[in-house]
Amino acid sequence: MADEAEVLGELQRLRVRVPQVTGALAASVDGLVLARDAPGVEPEGVAALTAAALGVAQRLSDATGQGGFRELLVRGTDGYVATYAAGDSAVLTLLAEDRINVGRLHLEGRRSGSRIGELVEAAAALEAAPRGRGRSRARTAPARPTAPPAVPAPPPAATDSGLPVRTPKTELPEPRLQPRTAR
Repeated sequence: MADEAEVLGELQRLRVRVPQVTGALAASVDGLVLARDAPGVEPEGVAALTAAALGVAQRLSDATGQGGFRELLVRGTDGYVATYAAGDSAVLTLLAEDRINVGRLHLEGRRSGSRIGELVEAAAALEAAPRGRGRSRARTAPARPTAPPAVPAPPPAATDSGLPVRTPKTELPEPRLQPRTAR
């Protein structure tokens, strides 16, 4: 899936930026460890528990009409366990001391989750690309552009005074994390 060294590097950089984070683990949504920097923790067990918690959190979010899964925070007597969406196929789980600034934890966790999601999706795209076994003797036609031609944007709407109306920017769709099923 993703290059373990790159994901591990992101986990280590996160732990340097936020010293109260005591462990970090990236896993697939079905509970497979992608990379870990969590001393003293059984990574396979935490990844499996994260996948189970992810399933419950998704169902709870859907049942209450709160949209797709983004993050989950558990506070214990000795610290926090925070899980963040990392694209559509991975999650980031952080362990943190009780004295951490939770806002900072969320800020850095969301950033790292986004970066890890990009790494995982880029690696998945590379795996999905067809691989050649050398040079082909047949000549191929040049690739045709796949993007549709640019369509000019309509002029902005105007008020009675003739001034343009500011329209709100549309938000990107929420990632929809789904556990993989057996093939």
